[in-house]
Amino acid sequence: MSHIETVSSFVEGAPPGELADVIADIKNLAIDTPDLISELAPAFEKYNEEQFVTVKLPGSSQLVLISSHNSLGDGRYFDVESSSSFAFDHTTQKASSVQSYVLEGQQVDLVKSTLKSLGTYVQEHFPNAAYGVYPIESDSKIAIVIAANKYSPKNYWNGRWRSLYIFDPSSGSLEGSVKVDVHYYEDGNVRLLTDKPVSAQISSGTGAGIVKELSATEKKYQDELNKGFVSLSEGAFKGLRRQLPVTRQKIEWDRVTGYRLGQDIGGGSSKR
Repeated sequence: MSHIETVSSFVEGAPPGELADVIADIKNLAIDTPDLISELAPAFEKYNEEQFVTVKLPGSSQLVLISSHNSLGDGRYFDVESSSSFAFDHTTQKASSVQSYVLEGQQVDLVKSTLKSLGTYVQEHFPNAAYGVYPIESDSKIAIVIAANKYSPKNYWNGRWRSLYIFDPSSGSLEGSVKVDVHYYEDGNVRLLTDKPVSAQISSGTGAGIVKELSATEKKYQDELNKGFVSLSEGAFKGLRRQLPVTRQKIEWDRVTGYRLGQDIGGGSSKR
């Protein structure tokens, strides 16, 4: 494996919201190879598109998505809701050179109706998210993308929710996945990575019908995650620690200085 492939794997594994930190570390480690960052451009592009990185356009507070589904090539992407295209720097994750962009093709009406219903759903269920609907595969299908980020580096954790669905109007099939990526790194390094496949048949191939199905799917998955965490807390995690001292009595903290460690808490005879 070449050094570029090795370092690219670091980039592709960067946790949510931490690409800039990874780049800084790479620069420090490769101080004798100043051209390394420019050689990693393909890795940065792959990471940003696969992670559905979000960015604000110049002069706007609205978040837009970066993905292979809304790529125009040559580092430019389009956003249906704002009717614009823009350049994106994959290293700095900044947008620039915004231009007008008008969507055309046979799926325009379905894209826009799905986008409208999706916007209502996302605003009701996600605190900080970007979403998009794009025609793909020679305008024969549409891609529906949601990316929600929650970053709290001061508290040593960052997280991202990603949804991708491909809808085929000719068959009514909806295929995709929901991915959750959370990194916690205070006094340790713990990462949660999940990937939930989705497959459904939609009888009403309207925008509202598509969003209704994905909404039900994501609610069910959220419930599964919540149950899983409760199970871990009540089961596996609980088994890692002793709930009470050997005496089975809770410590009375107001008289803790009076305890004889070996006898009163440990249950054995104390030695002097």
